[in-house]
Amino acid sequence: MQIAFFAVAKIPKAERGDHPFARKTCELLFRGKGRNLPGFMVGRQMTVTLCFFIIARVTTLDIEVGVDDNIFGVSDGIQEFFNLGFLGAIITTILASIAWQLVASAFPIAFLSNPIVYIMLRIVLLIEATGICSGAWFLGMIHKKVAGFQLDEVYVGTAEERAAGQKPDHSIHAGRDFTMGTNVLNDTKNYEEAIANLSAYESFSQRRERIVSNIRQLRTLAENSSSEAEMRTYQDSIDMEVKALTKLNEEEAKEKKAAGMV
Repeated sequence: MQIAFFAVAKIPKAERGDHPFARKTCELLFRGKGRNLPGFMVGRQMTVTLCFFIIARVTTLDIEVGVDDNIFGVSDGIQEFFNLGFLGAIITTILASIAWQLVASAFPIAFLSNPIVYIMLRIVLLIEATGICSGAWFLGMIHKKVAGFQLDEVYVGTAEERAAGQKPDHSIHAGRDFTMGTNVLNDTKNYEEAIANLSAYESFSQRRERIVSNIRQLRTLAENSSSEAEMRTYQDSIDMEVKALTKLNEEEAKEKKAAGMV
């Protein structure tokens, strides 16, 4: 569940799906100042620990090798391995943890649309509200104070701000800052500045090949777009790439003319 929760935390509210349970889950999770998300992590850890203890008791074997019959007729060496309790740990890790994390990471919105997720979120928050592990909040506050941690939104803004280009991600290379958000690049000025600051060691042929490759990819994405708005966004990006290609050709012709090659 935490994989899907952290995935939707970076998605704009309008893009979190229209399924009733997906919306109810997100509203509960991010209610107020977002305290329910870390609260879920506390309650989740308590629940996972409890489940591990229960499953370990159920799956742990206590067969005396050489005296009792081995389970499934396995050899004594494998039976001794089963007696260590690793069998339960492996089963729990695969079936109760990793399998669901893979699904949640690939389909977070669909995962949250399951009513069981909403019910489990309620139960986990109720367990956290008992205060059994409230000491974790105090230790977390101390760590935050000592390390000077701040929320991600302080540095990169909310998902809506990033999509609007108000909090661009900064490149480590001066003059190459692109407006990176949850949509396709749409700031013409920012785009042209970034193109103008590309490495001088890149030849005209290399730059042309890169731009043409971008156009091909964008056309493929536009053909497979799921909505008219998405297709228009890709088309705007294609138009900017074509404009960059035209500008590149003009620069190349101007340079050849100055060198007396034309």
